[in-house]
This record gives sequence, structure tokens and C-alpha cells, in this order.
Amino acid sequence: MTDQLDAAGRLRHLISLHGLGAARITALLDRAADLRDAQRRGGGAALPPLLAGRTVTNLFFEPSTRTRTSFELAARRLGAVVVNFDIAASSTSKGETLEDTLATLEAMDCDAFVVRHKENGTPERLARHARAASIVNAGDGNHAHPTQGLLDALSVRDRLGAVAGRRVVICGDVRHSRVARSDADVFAALGAREIRLCGPQALLPDPDAFPGCTRFEDFDAALEGAEVIVMLRLQKERMASAMIADEREYHARYGLDTARLARAAAGAVVLHPGPMNRGIEIADAVADGAQSLVLEQVANGVFVRMAVLAALLER
Repeated sequence: MTDQLDAAGRLRHLISLHGLGAARITALLDRAADLRDAQRRGGGAALPPLLAGRTVTNLFFEPSTRTRTSFELAARRLGAVVVNFDIAASSTSKGETLEDTLATLEAMDCDAFVVRHKENGTPERLARHARAASIVNAGDGNHAHPTQGLLDALSVRDRLGAVAGRRVVICGDVRHSRVARSDADVFAALGAREIRLCGPQALLPDPDAFPGCTRFEDFDAALEGAEVIVMLRLQKERMASAMIADEREYHARYGLDTARLARAAAGAVVLHPGPMNRGIEIADAVADGAQSLVLEQVANGVFVRMAVLAALLER
């Protein structure tokens, strides 16, 4: 993978959490928490304009509400100019390569590009061609979603005090999930005791895709003693390949309801990257319950992305 650090060892790009290391990840989480504390102490007042004079461009080649809005809020709150690139009206729709689009925008003094793309490796590909700008991966194919992994880790740390020593379950369509990969990377880096992957056989990854993780097809067994439960969105078109007849059957086997949650450790926390399919992978009572961190994840996403952009662009 393209080196994410510059010659001085500073973060230049954020493509993946794999290999980033516990110290650098912890520093990003600490910075996010500090920014959150500063905003709350100020009663919502503007934070110091750490990114004044910087321009952040959102290059989203896939639909997104949460992630794009979160990055936009993060950049604006730190004083950056934000450009939301209109893919449909861009020259890429006329055949221009992504590399040429990047070069054109860099020539206009854009400092960072937040990239979401359906193809694995697109943010890394752009990072190899960037002359001075930073590239942030906002999700590529089923490869990685690093800021989601960071915000999930921050949310767990807030509630449980630490990730280290925790048993983690990631349940659902793990095979096709970039969130699952980034969560596995961040929880492993921060010292989770065990990471369990659960789902129908057809939706579990190849054994070598998640080294060090254990695989379960029985959700009830996977939940025993779990302290962190990450529920993944099921794309309905995957049901046939998983040999599941319908949504009701999936929920019966892999949906998280209050009775099933009781199998986990006392005080276990529940995460979901959204959008949620209520009544399929998660019941209303769990999604809205006291053990759910869903809204904390959304709130922390802004501060994590502020921390990442500050690490990349702060002068």
C-alpha cells in the first residue's frame, strides 16, 4: 500500500487503518476527544480556525448522506473552504481519467480530497498521483472505511473506558463490508481480546481475509461474553446467495433483539454504521435502547474527521 506518512513521519494520507499502529490511532482518538471537549466547553461556539486558508474537496462517486455531511461539517468547523464535487456534471462523465481530474483540482490549490468510490483501491491510486494534496479514504469498495473504524473505536472507548481486552462481535455481511475490515483493524490495533465474525457462510470472508479473527455461523454462540457488538447492514440482494428465504428468516437467525442481546456480557454496547434496516439486522428496542451507541457514533464521526483533517492539513 502507498505509504501514508511523509518523509518526516507525519500523516500525509489516510487510506487504511491497517498497520497504522496503536500510538498513531490513539493520538487521533485523543485529538477528536479534545476537539469535542473544546466545542462543548464553548457552548457550540466556533472552534479555532485550524484549517483557515485550506480547501477540502469531497469526491463522492457513491451516494452518501452521513459520511459526506460529516466530513463537510468537520472541515467547515475548522475554518476550511469545502467544495462538493458534482460527479454527474464533471469531466469524468466525459471520459476524463480520475488522475487528470485530481491534477486539475490540485492546480487550483485544493489541499485535500475526501474520496468515496465503489472500486477497491481508488483512494490509494489517487494518493500515488497526488503532488502535494492529501487523500482521505471515505470508503472504497469492500476494502476500507478508516474514519468509520476510528469513530467506532472512540464510541466504544467513551462508554467502556478502553478497547483493550474486550470481546468484539461483528455480525452480518462481513464478506462485502469495508466497515468490518476497518473495525477489525482498529480493534486489533487497540488490543481487543478477541474479534468474532458472524454471519451466514456465504457472507463470511475467506479464512485468510481477516487474520486473527474467529468465525461463527451461530449468532447466539458468538454473543456469549461479547462486550462490543457491531451490526452490519444487510443488502437485501445478498439474501439469495446466503440461502436465506426472506427478511424474517434473517432476523430470526442473525437479528439482534433484546432477548439475544441478553446473551452478551452485562453492559455490552451495540454499534451500527447505518443506515439501519430495522427489524432485519436490528430490532427497534435495541437500536433505540440504552446499550446502543448509534447516535454517539454519528456525533463522534464529525470530531474524528476533524482530527484527521487537522492531522493532515494543520499548518
